Amino acid sequence: MELFLEMQAAERAAAPNTLAAYQADLDSCAQSLQRVGETLHTATTDGLRNWLADLSAQGQSRRTVARRLSCIRQYYLFLLREGMRTDNPAEHLDSPRAEQALPRFLSESEVLALLDACAEPEGASAAKKHRALVARAALELLYASGLRISELLALPRQALAGDQRMLSVRGKGGRERLVPLSDSARQAAQALVQADSGLSSPYLFPGRDPSRAMTRQAFDRILHDVGLKAGLDPARLSPHVLRHSFATHLLTHGADLRALQMLLGHADIATTQIYTHVQTERLKQVVAQHHPLAASQGDGSGV
Repeated sequence: MELFLEMQAAERAAAPNTLAAYQADLDSCAQSLQRVGETLHTATTDGLRNWLADLSAQGQSRRTVARRLSCIRQYYLFLLREGMRTDNPAEHLDSPRAEQALPRFLSESEVLALLDACAEPEGASAAKKHRALVARAALELLYASGLRISELLALPRQALAGDQRMLSVRGKGGRERLVPLSDSARQAAQALVQADSGLSSPYLFPGRDPSRAMTRQAFDRILHDVGLKAGLDPARLSPHVLRHSFATHLLTHGADLRALQMLLGHADIATTQIYTHVQTERLKQVVAQHHPLAASQGDGSGV
């Protein structure tokens, strides 16, 4: 197991969170196999099927089961390649068909209300005004660039140095991409940098300990408070909802799917295609406006 995780880190640049998820998947499988007298090293196909049945009985979603099975498949391919096994017990396991859940997103007016709610009145304390700067910069960057929360919180302070129009982002698997910066996002981030000019931190969004980045939990509290001020249900809000909103609104306004894939940092365009649901109404409008039959029916001339 340790060799497998080391390989994932070294050869595939797996992130710490990914490695922790793989560890949990392998531990779950090992515990299930132990109940039927097997181990990860001696597992049979029936033993692995029993583990999958356990996951379903626990109420885990098909998407989660499919993800966990993907890890186990990689594990046994690794054992096979390294000569630790002569067969692959996971080869003939059927992967459950994952549910195609549509992404949750905010309307454009809701995003604007969220950004407006970041502001604090003139009489607010210095701490509240600083928190407002942090909220504004973070939300502007999330919505304007479609960043993942991990990418946002890992941004170095120098990422916004000078008059840059593009932001360099290191995403999943260590892949780097460039995303354009809107004027308002750049200004909000630079206002935060200026306010923190006396703070020695390598991060654009430092935590309580300036040597470390802000935690996800700390950002969630900020987003929760801003959502309440904007009159939005905090249960509808998350950093990923803003990422979904970024993608959905770009497609609504005519963005190319391949360009959106590059902006989001998706390795496979199939991941990006989930956003095409927003094009349905737009396609109907295009047909109604430009199709010759639609036009002839509209002017009453018949077909």
